[in-house]
Amino acid sequence: MNKITYSIVLTLVLSLTFAATTYADTDELRDRESDLSDERSELSEELSEAEAELAEVLTELEELNQEIDRINEAREQNEAKLEETEQQIDETQEEADYLENEIEIIQERIDIRQEVLSERLSTLQRNGGNVNYIDVILGASNFGDFVSRVTTVNKIMDSDKDLVDQQVSDKNEVESKQQTLLDQVDELEAMEQELVGMNELLEDQKDSSEQKQDELQDKQQELVALQEELEVQDRELASLQEEVRQDIERSEAETVTLASSNSSSSNSNNGGNVSNSVQSSSSSNVSGNGSMESVIEAGMTQTGTPYVWGGTSPSGFDCSGFLTWAFSQGGLNVQGRSTDDFVHVGTRVSPSEMQRGDLVFFDTYKQDGHIGIYLGNGQFLGAQNSTGVAVANMTSGYWDQNFNGHVRRIQ
Repeated sequence: MNKITYSIVLTLVLSLTFAATTYADTDELRDRESDLSDERSELSEELSEAEAELAEVLTELEELNQEIDRINEAREQNEAKLEETEQQIDETQEEADYLENEIEIIQERIDIRQEVLSERLSTLQRNGGNVNYIDVILGASNFGDFVSRVTTVNKIMDSDKDLVDQQVSDKNEVESKQQTLLDQVDELEAMEQELVGMNELLEDQKDSSEQKQDELQDKQQELVALQEELEVQDRELASLQEEVRQDIERSEAETVTLASSNSSSSNSNNGGNVSNSVQSSSSSNVSGNGSMESVIEAGMTQTGTPYVWGGTSPSGFDCSGFLTWAFSQGGLNVQGRSTDDFVHVGTRVSPSEMQRGDLVFFDTYKQDGHIGIYLGNGQFLGAQNSTGVAVANMTSGYWDQNFNGHVRRIQ
């Protein structure tokens, strides 16, 4: 009678203890789910800020591109005007060359007239300042000769006057044309200098705008990279959330199953049942003739396979589903499917004794939430939700921070 009572009490105690642990795990999972939700909310805010900043940068880039287009258009117009001005300068120079020839011809006429005038002036000076036009007239032999000589003298005097007038006119014309050319050349050269200066200013503005454009494009790339990083983090958190929800559902289902089994176990008085209850919480076993090296070889053939929650086939794996498949392909059978099962497989060893083929555990969304196969040199093989099946480094970064020191050896 005492033995039966002891058996019932022990069964109830073990059941209640397991139930309390299950409830505690469920609460912990709900807390973790809440934390993940908060983290996703913060990420969403950061993502919104990054998107808003990216939109501002894109708007600023568009405005800057329009400004650069306006500068280029102004430079093109200035270049056309500069080319036109240089052509006008060339044409004016050709005109100046032609005018120089004309001036030389006029100057030759001036020089000839100057010689005639100088000669007549010398004659006047030799005759005491008076030309003997009267002697010429009075020396006529008859009246007809007299009239002829008067006419000739008048022509000579008119010719001298015309000569002087033409001399003055030619000189004025030369000086006027020379001044006109000088004014045109000065004006065109001033315009040329102004256009060159404007182009230099526009070139400086363009350089400044292009430098700012480069800075904005760099910022755009940084924001796009940040946006992509935040989206990756959000997907990872969403995947972790889904894992936590699945674990909560599984935990709640286990609680219901436990409550159902408690009533049946309390009616049993078989002492062997106590042994069976204790055995159910004992470690899972590994059987088969395979080796961990075979398991690793099989697992390596699946690198690149995508991560799928609950996946157990080459179309997609989660972390524990991948190990179950690899063990099976490597000739070893493991009782269990989840990371909660793998924490009891084999023998726990110190991280300092870790060797190739050992199982390594990481605290992700929960304690021992992720599992992989240690390959040596700080590398492990596993199905990660961010990369799918891949070899990852556990000596730095995320996996270094989340490795909890739990190592189990199968063989």
